[in-house]
Amino acid sequence: MAKTSPAQFVRQVRNEITRISWAGRREVLLATITVFVMATIAALFFLLVDMILSNGVQFILGLGS
Repeated sequence: MAKTSPAQFVRQVRNEITRISWAGRREVLLATITVFVMATIAALFFLLVDMILSNGVQFILGLGS
């Protein structure tokens, strides 16, 4: 592999930076809202599953007394 001079490396980095397409304000807002909605749905799902399992365990343990 050929070695690259520091000046050539900097030119390559600057060239690559110009190719980056940054997300716009609208895209960032929509992605943020999507993350919050999905996190809320996941939290509610796990809350429901936890409640069902907790009640199931309490029922099973209550059978012995």
